[in-house]
Amino acid sequence: MNVWSLKWKLSVLVGLGCFFEGEVGEESPRGQFLSINAFDYNCHLDLIKLLRQEGELVKLRRARQKMSELFPLTEEIWLDWLKDEIKMASESSEREKVYELFERAVKDYICPEIWLEYAQYSIGGIGQEGGIEKVRSIFERALTAVGLHVTKGTALWEAYREFENAILETAQLGAETPKLAEYQAYIDFEMKAGDPARIQLIYERALAENCLVPDLWARYNQYLDRQLKVKELVLSAHDRAVRNCPWTVGLWIRYLLAMERHRVDHGIISEMFEKALNAGFIQATDYVEIWQAYLDYLRRRVDFTQDSSKELEELRSAFARAVEYLKQEVEERFSESGDPSCTIMQNWARVEARLCNNMQKARELWDNIMTKGNAKYANMWLEYYNLERAHGDTQHCRKALHRAVQCTSDYPEHVCEVLLTLERIEGTLEDWDAAVQKTENRLARVNEQRAKAAEKEAALAKQEEEKAEQRKQARAEKKASKKAKKNRIGDKRKADDDDEGEWGQEEEEQPSKRHKGDGDGVLPEEDMEVETGLFGRSGPEKPDCPANQKEKASTSRKDIPKVLHDSSKDNVTVFVSNLSYNMADPEVKLKELFESCGEVAEIRPVFSNKGIFRGYCYVEFKEEKSALQALGLDRKVVEGRPMFVSPCVDKNKNPDFKVFRYSTTLEKHKLFISGLPFSCTKEELEDVCKAHGNVKDIRLVTNRAGKPKGLAYVEYENEAQASQAVLKMDGLTVKEHVIKVAISNPPLRKLPDKPEAGRASQFAVPRQVYGARGKGRTQLSMMPRALQRQSNPVAKAENGMVQNSPATSSEPPEEPKKMSNADFAKMLLKK
Repeated sequence: MNVWSLKWKLSVLVGLGCFFEGEVGEESPRGQFLSINAFDYNCHLDLIKLLRQEGELVKLRRARQKMSELFPLTEEIWLDWLKDEIKMASESSEREKVYELFERAVKDYICPEIWLEYAQYSIGGIGQEGGIEKVRSIFERALTAVGLHVTKGTALWEAYREFENAILETAQLGAETPKLAEYQAYIDFEMKAGDPARIQLIYERALAENCLVPDLWARYNQYLDRQLKVKELVLSAHDRAVRNCPWTVGLWIRYLLAMERHRVDHGIISEMFEKALNAGFIQATDYVEIWQAYLDYLRRRVDFTQDSSKELEELRSAFARAVEYLKQEVEERFSESGDPSCTIMQNWARVEARLCNNMQKARELWDNIMTKGNAKYANMWLEYYNLERAHGDTQHCRKALHRAVQCTSDYPEHVCEVLLTLERIEGTLEDWDAAVQKTENRLARVNEQRAKAAEKEAALAKQEEEKAEQRKQARAEKKASKKAKKNRIGDKRKADDDDEGEWGQEEEEQPSKRHKGDGDGVLPEEDMEVETGLFGRSGPEKPDCPANQKEKASTSRKDIPKVLHDSSKDNVTVFVSNLSYNMADPEVKLKELFESCGEVAEIRPVFSNKGIFRGYCYVEFKEEKSALQALGLDRKVVEGRPMFVSPCVDKNKNPDFKVFRYSTTLEKHKLFISGLPFSCTKEELEDVCKAHGNVKDIRLVTNRAGKPKGLAYVEYENEAQASQAVLKMDGLTVKEHVIKVAISNPPLRKLPDKPEAGRASQFAVPRQVYGARGKGRTQLSMMPRALQRQSNPVAKAENGMVQNSPATSSEPPEEPKKMSNADFAKMLLKK
């Protein structure tokens, strides 16, 4: 034992050393000894241990720094040092110093625990900018350095995996399921890289979440067909595609092609085709496509070098079955075969003519094609002509072109040119003359028809212009009449204010309006009693009758304030009219009727000044969709009358708005029937009409009171059925009535006559322009009837309006002198 160690131990025993009483540093025994021999490893350890026990962190950091400069530190020393520094690091600048210390630590030895501590400490800074990338970088470096450590490398892998799982779970909490567009972008990215395994994997992930997207299946199958070409993988994907999206014909066609490409047994392919026919495609053309794909497959199996074979007979049988299937099964379901141009029969004819040299069969097929409504199209005749030209003879070519000239209606000039070209090259003089004469006659008829059509179109355009001008004039006259009426009302009020007396009091009791239903110029009997009573000639009081009781019941509504319609709510309101005047409690009745369309906010029936229901009202809903649904109740019979339901539209702002909901133009699939007995019902008429085609709708025409007019419209599914029904039903006898049937083509609706200028007097209101649903409310003169009879005995009242005789000169008539109520009384009492 050396001298110094003895002194040091002695100082410990007697408590005189400066370990515990003074500073522990370079003045300490160990510090003094290290100043003499700096490479004493054990003295460094003892000094660090003592400084750590004393809590001298600044001097402890300095001691560790000096030792690390001289020696590589062990894993234990570094971990102690790092843990002490981590405790003191609170700010970002201090965290950077800890990162630097970790970088120094991992360079001394390969220490898995230091790397693990480094990675775990970096997770604490994940919230800073680039924090996640920094953590991943440290983990990647750690795995590179010590990931293969047999006993301790596993801990790093586990920590890295837990970190990534935590990141993934956090992202999934706030993220939605990847959408189709995102998957497609991912697929495009992987397609550029070209890794088959990754491409297949991303396709499978996308399909797992979007299994009902046919286009995604189609792209996947196309990739497998063109790139991987593995039979089991390809056929499995096609099978899953048609099972997930059986309604998509393209997937079935690709499946059949893939099975043929991988040489699947013929029986299995035929069985798969039968499944496709039962898949329930959504349109008729899909069945045409699947049949064409199967027929192409059967054609490729045939060896046409042999005159006859089992495969050829199967092909012909399939062609015949396809034509019959489209005619019966598909046409019955969709009301059309889906193959109006007969493409399957055209392909059959080409196979017979080109591959089987059977031109006679090809001609039979083309004759059948033309009888299916294709004879009017030039391209169909030219297709047949080209087939005859290639595989037939000149005689049949000439015959086909002559028929084409006679039948073609779309491009007859083209067919005529082809016929003349044929005769110019191969025909005799007689053939040329016959062709020229036939084409000239045909083109002359065509030009005549086109001229008539052009005249008709010009006439229709002119009529439209005239109608537009009439509407414009009607709006101007209506505006002028309103202005004149407003001025007359102002003049009358002024006269009443100037002369007040006993006549003014009685004048207030005189009724000024009549019931809407009184269309003639005579007041109802009860109103006449009131009016004559004003002049002392009232008759005896009538006993109570139903009409009087109704009037008494309606007096409770007289005091109801008028509710003006709010035009801002037009989108949630419908206008209901043509209701019975005798309807009791229209609010209750209509609410029960319209509640099936949605929640009703308010029903505003319109009453006269006498409290009588006027037969129309406004129905306001909570939602716009309810108002739209309510329009479907139009023409519904309510208490024996068809109820009219129309959108609530301000015609002053929309003068061209039409309430009439049915078409007023030519409809080739709809029939107009007249002469029906009034007792004929919709069911009886349907029994007559359905024998000639599928009837979609029947509408019996009625008047405003719901009584039949002996007219009807019958809608068929297509034009051909309607044309057939016209031929068979026109002139038919129904219940001893001979009916007339024609294609629906309503005549143009005429505007009402315009009022003549100069006919309105001071007390007359201009004649009203009636709307699309008939006359408006009867308008009355505001002058007593006795005075009307005295003023102009020659003039005739029309709709309750007194009109003067037309002026003979261009000068306006002299305005009569205004009279007060007293003047009227004196004049009448003299009579």
